[in-house]
Amino acid sequence: MSLQHDVVPPSSQEEKRPAASVQLVTIGDEEAGQRIDNYLLRVCKGVPKSHIYRILRSGEVRVNKGRIDQMYRLAAGDVVRIPPVRVAERQGGGAPVPGAEFHIVHEDSHLLVIDKPAGVAVHGGSGVSYGVIEQLRASRPDAKFLELVHRLDRETSGLLLLAKKRSALTNLHEQMREGKTDKRYLTLVAGDWRNPRQHIRLPLHKFSTPDGERRVVVQAGGMESHTIFNLRRKWHDFALLEAELKTGRTHQIRVHLASSGFPILGDEKYGDFALNRQLQKANDTRGALRRMFLHAWQITFQHPETGQPMTLRAPLPAECERFLVSLGKPAVQGPNDNKAE
Repeated sequence: MSLQHDVVPPSSQEEKRPAASVQLVTIGDEEAGQRIDNYLLRVCKGVPKSHIYRILRSGEVRVNKGRIDQMYRLAAGDVVRIPPVRVAERQGGGAPVPGAEFHIVHEDSHLLVIDKPAGVAVHGGSGVSYGVIEQLRASRPDAKFLELVHRLDRETSGLLLLAKKRSALTNLHEQMREGKTDKRYLTLVAGDWRNPRQHIRLPLHKFSTPDGERRVVVQAGGMESHTIFNLRRKWHDFALLEAELKTGRTHQIRVHLASSGFPILGDEKYGDFALNRQLQKANDTRGALRRMFLHAWQITFQHPETGQPMTLRAPLPAECERFLVSLGKPAVQGPNDNKAE
């Protein structure tokens, strides 16, 4: 990304202070194509969303000295006038986001692919002060562009793609819309799973609880959703499955399985809560499981610059592998269990 800032937006160290003057920012190639509201939400970190839309409606934000609305898409060379804005106080007394790096599966000039641990949010919000994206930006202050390509639930571990160029982000989003990417997850479920390969097509409806928590239910008229499950290993009470996402709805794998009578072990939203409590304590024959057993283990896509196919993998985390070992020899070794994980 080649940014040409007349006045540079606040850095991660300066975000805690209110902006003191008008900023004039020249848009580079990497920022072209995005909507003005999304651009402002990114560069004016800490500013309430309601305030961003207020300054857009009032005309205080100008592009090339003219008024625009929130739907305007930026073009390379546009000069954006950003008025002085007051940054909201950070939670916890204004403590800065701690920089962090995560296990890197692949990195080049266009992409960063990490193996996200379970229990870490991908971004701040909904009671979470910061997530992977904020921590990576804090640890890479010289990075001109770094955006999430997709998301993983906080409780899910595994492959997470980030774009280092606007062109890469746009290209990968297009691949996902056109079904050209292939995302695979490994999950351990409770129940007597029978089929080597099973399609689940159930419409999903997303809603928020009164306290703001996101929830999903199977409901007629909901979003069309499709997951394919391949049996990898089967024990008396459990089954290790590989999930192929054909659509990418919120909590899709978790709800498709729970609604079909096969809750994911350790799922605190849709799982078997009594079983989860039992699994958190090790016994004489079985180890403990203190997380949700859902891991994004493989993704296939075309490199956004070269067009070459790429398949990346992240092995099962140690705590998941240990639990599988504690179950003993599986009763059934599925035809899809190639032990690639």
